[in-house]
Amino acid sequence: METPVFDFVKAYAASGISRLHMPGHKGCGPLGCEQWDITEIKGADSLYEADGILKKSEENAAYLFGSRQTFFGTEGSSQCIKAMLALALQHSHSHTILAARNVHKAFIHAAALLDFDVTWLWPEESYQLLHCAVTAQALERALRQADPLPAAVYLTSPDYLGHIQPIRDLAAVCHHFDVPLLVDNAHGAYLHFLPESLHPLDAGADLCCDSAHKTLPVLTGGAYLHVASAQFAANADNTRQALGLFGSTSPSYLILQSLDLCNVYLDGPCRALLAQAIEQVRYLAADLCALGWDARQAEPLKLTINTSVSGFRGTEVAEHLRSGLVECEYSDPDYVVMMFSPQNSVHDYDRVRKAFSSTHPLSRQCTKNSCAMSPPKQVMRIREALFSPWEEIPVAQAVGRICAAPTVSCPPAVPIVVSGEVIQKDAVDVFSYYGRKTVCVVQEKRL
Repeated sequence: METPVFDFVKAYAASGISRLHMPGHKGCGPLGCEQWDITEIKGADSLYEADGILKKSEENAAYLFGSRQTFFGTEGSSQCIKAMLALALQHSHSHTILAARNVHKAFIHAAALLDFDVTWLWPEESYQLLHCAVTAQALERALRQADPLPAAVYLTSPDYLGHIQPIRDLAAVCHHFDVPLLVDNAHGAYLHFLPESLHPLDAGADLCCDSAHKTLPVLTGGAYLHVASAQFAANADNTRQALGLFGSTSPSYLILQSLDLCNVYLDGPCRALLAQAIEQVRYLAADLCALGWDARQAEPLKLTINTSVSGFRGTEVAEHLRSGLVECEYSDPDYVVMMFSPQNSVHDYDRVRKAFSSTHPLSRQCTKNSCAMSPPKQVMRIREALFSPWEEIPVAQAVGRICAAPTVSCPPAVPIVVSGEVIQKDAVDVFSYYGRKTVCVVQEKRL
């Protein structure tokens, strides 16, 4: 597996050339990585007009993932989410996206910037902020009721708790209606490299974005936009233009080199190392269950602990883990989420075991999850609400007000109420449940 981007930068750094171009550090500085940090000089290619070393590296990635085309992003899945939505709208007369409710806020920003409407798929069972199970039957009903059909169906899979949607079944429904399926696979770049792939590309998704940096050895911001269907692959320039619309004209060559070198990892030790790491997570889950914790490995590299059934708030368990030198990915009143990769050491797993062994889950009365919420009413378009004059007010005073910018923490960056929706009493309860004290609302006109 060639590494054209890394090889070029390495040779440039060793050349001793006078850098009379950006960036201003000129290849030296306190971080030690400055010599590898370049810009679009001759031979370095240009990400959004790639026809040289970057294009070759992307083609290598496409081969490894089995996609028709794979494009690099340096601003995470947030950039790729917006780009694939722009592509879907370009290929449709509809200006509506049918989306599962547990979207990342980047989706809401895309709705404002691209000015499309959203029809929400809500969970058929009780409301959960981070999880929105979609069945083939529910999706088929929604598409039969749609008039006109949406420009695309949009799903998040895996979600923050590790749930994976039945992509193959949902893709079959979408394609029956001739509607493309877009998947935010930010947490699942590695899923293609399992013995039996769980990657959305291999299950029928038409467009898919991966945050390479979340689960692969890639610098923060590294991402992929994968194209699987012929209709989107027909014009690669359209895809580059869509990515460029939401990306900086100065993409990080440090990130691009890490994506380039990741091709070597994916082509080499990745599968064997993944198998070992997944086995380690499985052993850890079993050990925590034996201690009385509700530990679930829904997604192979993610361990989700339902702490509320053991009488603990997830946030206090996360603090306990920190005292044992363990920093988890996410915690809320009900859950602690830990993400693993082959780069974790045996020592990391042992620390988790030790931390959970020192707390007894069955010694306290169970807490009750109280975050039920009904679908809010949309009274303003997302774009109008997000770009309206706004004010920040205490959550307790927000009943009846219109949400402006979605109030979220990152992680998980999943909005409770979406821009343009009326904040109801049950939504205020959910805000309070997750510790949100203020919310941004559209300013009321005053005489």
